[in-house]
Amino acid sequence: MKSGLQDIMAFLAVAEAGGFREGGRLSGVPASSLSEAVRRLEARLGVRLLHRTTRSVAPTEAGARLAERLRPALGEVEAALDVVNHFRDRPAGTLRLNVPGSAARLVLPQIITPFLQAYPDIKLEVMVEDGFVDLLAAGCDAGIRYDERLEQDMIAVPIGPREQRFATAAAPSYLEAHGKPSHPRELLNHACLRGQFASGTIPVWEFERDGELLRVEPGGPLLVRLGAAVELAVDAAVRGLGVIHLFEGWLRPYLDSGQLQPVLEDWWQSFSGPFLYYPGRRLVPAPLRAFLDFIRIGSTI
Repeated sequence: MKSGLQDIMAFLAVAEAGGFREGGRLSGVPASSLSEAVRRLEARLGVRLLHRTTRSVAPTEAGARLAERLRPALGEVEAALDVVNHFRDRPAGTLRLNVPGSAARLVLPQIITPFLQAYPDIKLEVMVEDGFVDLLAAGCDAGIRYDERLEQDMIAVPIGPREQRFATAAAPSYLEAHGKPSHPRELLNHACLRGQFASGTIPVWEFERDGELLRVEPGGPLLVRLGAAVELAVDAAVRGLGVIHLFEGWLRPYLDSGQLQPVLEDWWQSFSGPFLYYPGRRLVPAPLRAFLDFIRIGSTI
């Protein structure tokens, strides 16, 4: 028995929003209409899809399985409908990107304003996550990651600077009080400000000089979740709490102003820049196609 597409969309909106009211707010459909659509879908399928209480709404096991299968399928439907954009003078629609905090800070600011000015009919949604992401399950068209964190079976296009470095730095007040390390291993005796991925993994600090690669796991008084909380660690470093190890581009304004001083600069490790990646097995939506063209043109200027 076939269910109406509108009822299916209503169920998915409620399931993802965690409630009828929030689902209605995000979809622009009255909560009462969503509720009726879900009841209609459940009646047609003969199974309960949502657990409803006075405080919350959550998918049943059947509902969770259905939502899991629907997300990529509806993504394909959206991509197919997007074919009509070929017949427009200007591409339109929504482009959803999933990017790490470093890309949101160091790559996108130079791109998104001129891109959206060039394509006024495109709306850009940016989700910032530093872990591994299933693009289709997350409802995203493309993502930005570094080569070692790219999903498999994806098309990858260079975006942003093609070479970056990790920089190590500390405030003048800290170095005056504790001395300046001359070798990466000396960081084990210093207060270091560390980052942690959402998975719980704490990345080691890597240094390289003349072909020698060293990995150090120093301790320190502050551990922050990589992403938005990185600014807290940067501020702590500027205030003299300890040594920080981060993208050079992130620390460059503080190094140039003298608020931070470089540490172990001849050991700073270089690495290749990030990539925009997207599934190659589906039609490329017009907004993503326009974005790809835009960054490719920018890389040749």
